[in-house]
Amino acid sequence: MTAAALYDPKDPLNEAVAAFHVQASGALVDLYAPVLSLKAGDAVRPDLLGHIKGLRFIRIETFDTDAAVTITELLRFGHPWAAVHAAHPTGRFLLT
Repeated sequence: MTAAALYDPKDPLNEAVAAFHVQASGALVDLYAPVLSLKAGDAVRPDLLGHIKGLRFIRIETFDTDAAVTITELLRFGHPWAAVHAAHPTGRFLLT
């Protein structure tokens, strides 16, 4: 989970993910973080959601009715939950 790596400076992927965040901010591009991904991470690492919410250039994707319908359809077609929770429009930089 990239959000967890960004949250934890001791995570071996922290430096790479932080560099990705810096590149996005330098290009004035938003990273998108699905709220379900962050909530799942927050259950394991308390305050992850609050930490990510406080970072600039990260936009938290809500879980609305359209997202619920899309995710339900993907699950019905056999896609694993690990991939489905991050369903999002194409062309976005995703932070899961």
